[in-house]
Amino acid sequence: MADLAKLPVTVVTGFLGSGKTTLISHLIQNPGGKRLAVVVNEFGDVGVDGEILKGCAIPDCPAENIMELANGCICCTVADDFIPTIEALMALEPRPEHIIIETSGLALPKPLLKAFDWPDIRSKITVDGVIALADAEAVAAGRFATDVARVDAQRLADDSIDHETPLSEVFEDQISCADIILLTKPDLAGPDGVAKAKAIIAAQAPRPIPVIEVAEGAIDPRVILGLEAAAEDDMDARPSHHDGHDDHEHDDFESIVVDIPDVTDPLELVARIEKLAKTQNILRVKGYANVSGKPMRLLVQAVGARVRHQYDQPWGDRPRQGRLVVIAEHDDVDPAAIRAVLAPAQAAAE
Repeated sequence: MADLAKLPVTVVTGFLGSGKTTLISHLIQNPGGKRLAVVVNEFGDVGVDGEILKGCAIPDCPAENIMELANGCICCTVADDFIPTIEALMALEPRPEHIIIETSGLALPKPLLKAFDWPDIRSKITVDGVIALADAEAVAAGRFATDVARVDAQRLADDSIDHETPLSEVFEDQISCADIILLTKPDLAGPDGVAKAKAIIAAQAPRPIPVIEVAEGAIDPRVILGLEAAAEDDMDARPSHHDGHDDHEHDDFESIVVDIPDVTDPLELVARIEKLAKTQNILRVKGYANVSGKPMRLLVQAVGARVRHQYDQPWGDRPRQGRLVVIAEHDDVDPAAIRAVLAPAQAAAE
């Protein structure tokens, strides 16, 4: 059992677009009586997730309890960013009772767990649990394997698929490190898709791991907070493709930040993002658009060609500048082509 004097930390991991921010937004608004603090580890130059979460702040998790680390992966910037952030949260009055860390969708969780063994913090905090989110529709479709057409047979028949893409390793490492797996967007996957996703996860998991279906991030906090897993002391049970390596690479992915012009029709922007997914093989788009004549900013989130958009909150005193972060695998990214689709006038001027 974890030392009760230590501050519990829950690590929320999951592939791009799996619903981590939606889950944490729900926890912020339904904290189960706990004073929460949140650390967001962004991939890219724009703190979109942090902005979304601060918009959900309530007295049990005010905006000052939500901190962003945008300078790189937590486990690569432990001394410079991670430890000072944890210490700042622990110094807050009143002191948080639980910290939630949202990792980048590209993060490998095991190196992060190793960061909790640093002398400055190992006696003060404990990893209460690792929660991995998996998009049911994406997992069922086999988007983490090289050959999508044959992925179902390969995944279930072979424990080791040749020529795995970097995305498959990220996904499998996140599953292997988890204490609980939340299978998100079950409505989009349907019953057959959910069953297929569960079978794929079970085939890849190194041990029996609870899998729970969750829609729109709605889950009782008692299910995922208070696990007392002390995951930092349980590393051997969480195998990784990168065990034995001192470092892990982030060069497989690249993010492009694009300032976009005002939008008159949100559906036209959606069509442009869908075009990107088909022509540039992008993985993820997240950000905001300014819709002409609308006081609210438009939140845009896309996984491949699946695009979701909604008005989330007024612009207020902030500059009404649309900005999107686009993430793609390094070998596939073409910044000029991406900007030409999302901001053609700007691209032509350059």
